[in-house]
Amino acid sequence: MIFDWITPKQAAELWGISDRRVQYLCANGQITDVMRLGQAWLIPKDTQKPPDGRSKNGRKPIKQKQENNNA
Repeated sequence: MIFDWITPKQAAELWGISDRRVQYLCANGQITDVMRLGQAWLIPKDTQKPPDGRSKNGRKPIKQKQENNNA
């Protein structure tokens, strides 16, 4: 299997996120087929950006209360 590799900085530019975030995603296994070469991460060029599981406002989603319709 032959890959064309990109760096976290190049991936960050492609995906519109910071290179530190890309490094975090690599370290936590959220990007598949990455390779660590010394202290640098290598990412396959055709890898898609993983979904962002973080919430927008930093809070957990609030469950809506169901109204009790007992009359």
